[in-house]
Parts: sequence; C-alpha cells; structure tokens
Amino acid sequence: MAERNGVALPWTNIDELKAQYRFEDLQSFLDLYYALMKTLKTKDDFKDLMVAYLTRANADGVKHTEVFFDPQVHVCTNGLDFNMVLDGLLEGMMIGRERFGITGGLILSIVRDMDIDSADMILDLAQPRKDEILGIGLDSAEVGYPPARFVEQFARARRFGWHCVAHAGEEGPAAYIRDALDLLHAERIDHGIHVQDDHELLERVVRDGVPLTCCPLSNLRLQVVHDMRKHPIPRFLNEGVTCTINSDDPAYFGGYAAANYAALADIGMSMEELGALAGNSIDASFASDDRKAQLHAELAAWRTRQAL
Repeated sequence: MAERNGVALPWTNIDELKAQYRFEDLQSFLDLYYALMKTLKTKDDFKDLMVAYLTRANADGVKHTEVFFDPQVHVCTNGLDFNMVLDGLLEGMMIGRERFGITGGLILSIVRDMDIDSADMILDLAQPRKDEILGIGLDSAEVGYPPARFVEQFARARRFGWHCVAHAGEEGPAAYIRDALDLLHAERIDHGIHVQDDHELLERVVRDGVPLTCCPLSNLRLQVVHDMRKHPIPRFLNEGVTCTINSDDPAYFGGYAAANYAALADIGMSMEELGALAGNSIDASFASDDRKAQLHAELAAWRTRQAL
C-alpha cells in the first residue's frame, strides 16, 4: 500500500519492517501502528485491508468478528474523509460475509490520547451513519487517560443505540476497569487483566458476567505479562470470569485467533477449557440471538468431535 500510494517508509522491504515488531511496551507499538496508518489513503485501501484480514481470519475458522477502527487518526491526523474510510471498511466486511460467511460489525474506537474535540467531531461525522456502526470503544495509550475523560462521548454513543466497550486494565490500573463499568457503562472490557489486582472488582466481574476480551499474544509482545505460563486467563476461567480469546492487532503480535488458542494449549489448558473460552466469545459478542444459537450449535458439534 505504501508503494501504490507513494508513501515513503524508512524500510526497504518487509523483513526490515517486521524487524521493528519488537515492542517494549504499549507505547512502542502505538508509535509504529500510527506511522503505518499513513499508508492507507483510498477507499480501496480500507476495503483491501479488511478483506485481507477476513481472509486470514477465515483460515483460522473465525465465524464472527467485531473489528475496531480509529477514525480520529485517519481523519483528524491523516486528512482522510470519514465516509470514504467507513465505506471501504464496510465494503470489505460485505465481501468477507459473501465469501466466507463471516458476520460481525465495526466498533468506532475513541483514541484516548487525542484531544476531546477530535472525538466529538468524529461522532458528529458518524451520527448520520450510526446504524451502520456496531458500537463505540476506547483504545490507545491508557495510563493518564482515564475513562472519566470520555463520559460525554459514551453517553452520546448510547443515544445512538451503540454498544459500549472500552480498553481498560491492560497497562492501566484496576480502577480504570471499575470506571469503565460505572462511568462509561461498558458492556465488555477489552483486556482487563489487571482486574486480578482487585479482589472485590474481580468478584463483581464474575457476579455480573462482565466479559473480558483477553489477548494473550499481545500481552506477551507488549510485556504486559512476561511469561505466558503466568497469564491470568486460566485463573479467570476457573473463577468464573467470562473471558474470551482475541488477537488484538494480529499482524503485529505474531498470531491470529488460532495462534492465541495454541499459546494457551502450550501452557497446559485443556481442549475442554479452550472450548469453554470459545463459548464465552459467542456469549460476549453482539451477534443476534439467532446467530449466537447457530454458532453455539457449530461449537457443540466441534466439542462432540473432540469427545469433550
């Protein structure tokens, strides 16, 4: 895409670029992530990117996906047209549905370390097309940008009829998870692994069935955890947390959905436990009830084949 759009990059080939995929923390990843977003210029770029992702996801057996996008960066930083970006992504999702039967939708994510005015502007642009977007999210640099900063934006999204999710407790403290639930009315917490630091909050997450979208390979690559054997997912599952397995930014973190499941198998999680995590992902999704029933039936057939 950089070549076809005439965007100069400091690397001459793919191998040199992939050598940059060694991250010290979340911010070192974000620096590269935002730099490479500049290569996306046209509707076809966004369409092709989505089709490429769905093609790869299909190879891993993904049936439903809820994809985040960061329009503040594309529009406010890189000067692109919001409707063009959205059109390209939606066209790509339609192609994915037609080719592979993959269902899903888009989650418009607020970039928490950009100014609030840019978030409001994006919501202004999104309002006429609110019915084409599944929900609102919150991502990017977490520490220093607490959920309390985004109360008005999430309230507006709820008035749009959107679902609400938020990255919280990845690098930020457990208190950010509580605030995302209480102030933003988040239905799902992305990452959320620092819930393990607050026993009372952990009990609440279990009691209320709050889903956590855990991303094991991402956590390892960004050094949120330093050893996969110490990842809290097995503990969460045993304690009744509705945790799910996700790939975060798979091109950067060394694995799509199946690789994340394989990483958990490698630390001793059983096929029964992996099946339970897959079931949680269906329950935690924003798919229709009919689609959830269909996916649960497919999972049940798989579990029968595995003699679970």
